[in-house]
Amino acid sequence: MTHQAHRIEDLCAAGRELYGRALREGHVPAADAADVPCLVDAGLLHPAVDDPGRLDPVSPAAALERFLRASRARIADERQREERLLDLLQPLLAVDSGPGTPAETAHLRLLQGVPRINDAIDEAMAEAVTEVLCVQPHTHYVDDRGQVGQTRSLPRDQAFLDRGGRIRTLYQSTMRHVPITLARYEQLRGSAEARTLDELPDRQIIIDRTVAFIPADSDITTALEVRNPALIAHFTTTFDRLWRLATPMYPRAVQTPSVDGVTPRQRAIAALLVEGHTDAVIAERLGMNVRTARLHIAKLAATLGSESRAQLGFLIARSGVLGPGR
Repeated sequence: MTHQAHRIEDLCAAGRELYGRALREGHVPAADAADVPCLVDAGLLHPAVDDPGRLDPVSPAAALERFLRASRARIADERQREERLLDLLQPLLAVDSGPGTPAETAHLRLLQGVPRINDAIDEAMAEAVTEVLCVQPHTHYVDDRGQVGQTRSLPRDQAFLDRGGRIRTLYQSTMRHVPITLARYEQLRGSAEARTLDELPDRQIIIDRTVAFIPADSDITTALEVRNPALIAHFTTTFDRLWRLATPMYPRAVQTPSVDGVTPRQRAIAALLVEGHTDAVIAERLGMNVRTARLHIAKLAATLGSESRAQLGFLIARSGVLGPGR
């Protein structure tokens, strides 16, 4: 069974059992934690200094102090942010900004906190009747209530599909082989389609081409609800153009063929390499970790017979794997 991401306060049963065993026995084999990555991710288990194949437990008292310290720091940051917002905007509340302002600001609304964002999306989806367009660079995230985002949205999306609506979603190409991606669609009944691209803009949801939700910060805890017709037209035009360029994934998957031994993923990396980007930038833009990006670069270098980074760029340009004009 696939391990589901969760917050530390919602530690899964398997995690609690293994952590308790580690405390009782003093350590556990690293292999025993392979299916319970939450313990290492949360810092409850760590590799032993003298034996990488062994995991030692962190004492509950030390772990609790660390988690509480982090929680207090987050609360302090939020309070400071509130104070800065009050200092910025409160003096302006009494300012008469003219007759045109209410209609203009009605087109944009700032939503703070994942529950508030989800509630606003739920309200818009309840009234939707035609089409929802989604850009999802990643398949899931855990919200402030400890729920996996796309799991939480399943009943909402199914109700919309039952009303005759259509859902189209763009994922990053790295998500094609992540089980939760296809599993989500296999649970839905109705007109739901998905395609993938190597690079995507930030997460967005466009409902009935009248309202859109886009991130307003990097960690997706603040969003903008957009109802401005010009902005909505821009978002939908961009989505439609990306959709035509994307590779179908569901309900019928299409595999992009390799060219001269170079896979589609490696071609995407090659395009960014010749632009001079670092491994870290390439990984971020293509939705993978740096280690995976470097493995693909090494395989690309081996395929093209390159012995250096500088030579690799030259060989990519000469090979023609990027197509004409690249």
